[in-house]
Amino acid sequence: MAASLTILQLDTKFARVPGDVGCIETYVEEVEILRINGATVDAIVIDRPETIDITPFENALIDAQGKVVVTSCGFLSYWQEHLQALSQKQFVSSSLIALERLSLCYTPEQLMILTFDKASLTPAHLGAYDAYWDAVVGLPQDLYLRDVISRNRTSLDVEKAGSELAEFFQKNLRKTHKHILLECTNLPPYKSRLREVCDLPITDILTEIDARAKGVVRPEFL
Repeated sequence: MAASLTILQLDTKFARVPGDVGCIETYVEEVEILRINGATVDAIVIDRPETIDITPFENALIDAQGKVVVTSCGFLSYWQEHLQALSQKQFVSSSLIALERLSLCYTPEQLMILTFDKASLTPAHLGAYDAYWDAVVGLPQDLYLRDVISRNRTSLDVEKAGSELAEFFQKNLRKTHKHILLECTNLPPYKSRLREVCDLPITDILTEIDARAKGVVRPEFL
């Protein structure tokens, strides 16, 4: 029986905890994870997405067994239309594709887009919704979680990561904000900490998966 979900995962070794798109404990059932050799954080999280070598993702998408295929990095949003055109499967490059829907309900002032690296996330990543670039908030370089991911560290203190992230989130929350969009697929494990700060709705890679493959993501991570 084919898997409901295939994850095209970057070539990383950093710790992926429950709630992370690339952690098998995030899901109710078995999922297929295809590691894309050479697709490191440094190779994908860049400000010129058109220069990414997309061929390994093209090949993996063709080989994917899941009815829904997603990637483990929101910075691949630039390639959404290109990759979707290669397959009849439902494909989600990034939670940023939710801007098509969210833009109907929220202005840039009402949306916070929380990204791994604001310096590398350009209007090109947002495509037709580049007006929402002003809504982008990036994790600081000295944030513990960003350091773990950037340095590809295999150990992760979940409590420390969650505490720092919640504090940073609270400092950047504005009265105008009505909805939170998490670009980074490594942030969903900490949604419960963000919800301690505010009760705004949150869209991320897991909610996008759930919209296409209901019941695959464990409810506690939605």
